[in-house]
Amino acid sequence: MRQSLNFSLPSDFSIENFLLNAGKFSPVVLLNSNQSSQATSDPYGKFKMISAIGSIEELIRQENSFSSLQNFIDKKDWHFGYFTFDLKNQLENLSSSNHDFIGFPVLHFFRPRWVLIFFDDAIRVEYDSKIDSEESTIEHIKQLTEKYQEDKTTPPPVLKAKVSKEQYISNVENIQKHIQRGDIYEMNYCVEFFSENTDISPAHVYQELNHVSPMPFSCYYQMEEHYLMCASPERFLAKRGNKIISQPIKGTAKRGQNEEEDKNIIEALRNNPKEQSENVMIVDLVRNDLSRTAAKGSVKVEELFGIYTFRQLHQMISTVSSELKSGLEGLDAIRAAFPMGSMTGAPKIRAMQLIDEFESTKRGLYSGAVGYFDPNGDFDFNVVIRSIQYNRKNKYLNFMVGSAITISSDPQFEYTECLLKAEGMMKALRQSL
Repeated sequence: MRQSLNFSLPSDFSIENFLLNAGKFSPVVLLNSNQSSQATSDPYGKFKMISAIGSIEELIRQENSFSSLQNFIDKKDWHFGYFTFDLKNQLENLSSSNHDFIGFPVLHFFRPRWVLIFFDDAIRVEYDSKIDSEESTIEHIKQLTEKYQEDKTTPPPVLKAKVSKEQYISNVENIQKHIQRGDIYEMNYCVEFFSENTDISPAHVYQELNHVSPMPFSCYYQMEEHYLMCASPERFLAKRGNKIISQPIKGTAKRGQNEEEDKNIIEALRNNPKEQSENVMIVDLVRNDLSRTAAKGSVKVEELFGIYTFRQLHQMISTVSSELKSGLEGLDAIRAAFPMGSMTGAPKIRAMQLIDEFESTKRGLYSGAVGYFDPNGDFDFNVVIRSIQYNRKNKYLNFMVGSAITISSDPQFEYTECLLKAEGMMKALRQSL
């Protein structure tokens, strides 16, 4: 049974120090809403920041993932974890033959030793009294929030593009031929930037990434030698009571140099026929995904073409919701909607087949989802985009960026959009485009 304790945060508390101290208790998850940096509040958000440290028990799966996870989370407690993109191969007759140098297991969830819920100047710590006493918890939390000295003088990684600009444009043109033939009408196409023989401090890189790009679904994930540093603006799926919420993103524009230019860019994005077309395609796909587990007549588009402004860019975000059908579990809604439409395309299965054909890297945790199930059965999962993955053992680092390809896409513009999305990761890694 979980007990809770409240602690004041030290005045010099930093996320980087916290993550460095937490590292010895792997796995580690930090979910950061960056509330103070958001122009609008999240009506479905529960936490300013929440972290899960250490494991009481873990589930690591390469097959039969969803049925195993349902049994695992039936214990009414906190469960944190991730779904990789390659779970699609367990849901449909699909495969992935591309290389994966990061190596996250297909699915990982754990029941944490400590759950830390952050407030402005304090934290609430929930611990299992069968594992830790009040005294041991107090001592461990002091260790987690104290200063940590680490040498950060590692040189910046040398990044390479897996796909050249010329090959990217050729691939987009070939994807458009599939659209002309009627195979698909939209596909999310991504490319990889990578670095080999690289030493980094993941905690420091996350701190830098979050400073450059403070997003509402930011997260940090450490599992043994695998690390994720994520600055995601997108919610995949949340459950609040019996309500399921999805907030797909399609439509991106750069920030202006001043307020007037920003207003003009926002208005142009809001009324851009191509961006609206892409967004509504994915909204229709999400409506279809949610309808598979929804009570009759409960699927609603709460907001269409909403424009949200972040430090690096503007995004067009829509909100779709439903009520979960009686007799179904929250995980059923995740299974029915995974992978998210914004990172696949439409029709979804054919788009995923073509993704494996045209992309040169297995996505792994990129375009998967990270989040939690709480003791009441609610959950919240992001879309893993704008993210750096790192394998400390083989010293391989990468990030992927992409965009939605439609018949009206300009390959040169799509490439420029990919570079815009890459800016936050490049700056966090002390690189320039």
